[in-house]
Amino acid sequence: MNIEAARAFAVEAARLASNTRGHNVRVLDVAGISPVTDFFVLITGTSARQMRSVAEEIAEYGREHDFKPLSISGQEGANWVLVDCVDVIIHIFTQESRVYFDLDNLWGDATVVEWETPAKVK
Repeated sequence: MNIEAARAFAVEAARLASNTRGHNVRVLDVAGISPVTDFFVLITGTSARQMRSVAEEIAEYGREHDFKPLSISGQEGANWVLVDCVDVIIHIFTQESRVYFDLDNLWGDATVVEWETPAKVK
């Protein structure tokens, strides 16, 4: 898969998560520093049900756009849901799990990808 397509998918996954009440959404470019993927999307969920909904919505979008998930893990639990789309891995955490696993700091060398549409200047 090409890196620009993976970046576009990661950005859209972040937007979908934000639109589904995901919080503290970050996209990290880990290409070149991770041996397994190019992008992480980190999301904090508000409840187990909401986290599953975000995962399902992103997985459906991935299936429709050539990023079919290889696997989805953690849907039966309530702390961390992982959607592995190979070039993009989506992590959906509870607030407590996000702090505990601290992937934001663990991958601190990664480039943060701007995904939010900038506000229009009038």
